[in-house]
Amino acid sequence: MTLHWKLVIDAAEPHAQADFWAGALGYLVEDNSALIDQLLADGAAPPEATVESHGRRAWRDLVAVRHPDDPYDPQSGMGLGRRILFQRVPEPKTVKNRLHIDLHSAPGSRPAETARLETLGATALREVKEPGGEWVVMADPEGNEFCVQ
Repeated sequence: MTLHWKLVIDAAEPHAQADFWAGALGYLVEDNSALIDQLLADGAAPPEATVESHGRRAWRDLVAVRHPDDPYDPQSGMGLGRRILFQRVPEPKTVKNRLHIDLHSAPGSRPAETARLETLGATALREVKEPGGEWVVMADPEGNEFCVQ
């Protein structure tokens, strides 16, 4: 049996985080509008649980991004492969992440990749040079650290 999983990231602004990470990774923001419309029509979800995002109805407090080549359920819009879900939480980030994402750039392209990520809203925090390698530690728009190798 295959184990399906997703990485869940707490966020103050889930849609902004999803847009950043979709751009950073070349992923797609999931389109759950068909499922949401059906749940609203059935009275199973309140309209105030939704917002408009990318010209379609989306959940206010949850949004996911998925790899464009992975399968997805067309009825729900949910990815069935590599996926990151952003969920709204009330408390701000206060400490260093215990889990982070490493992005691997093509050889010689790290400066261009970090510059591209900065245009999306990331901040370069520091450059690391160790015997095991070199990378740039960056923060996404909400301060979650990630590395670019």
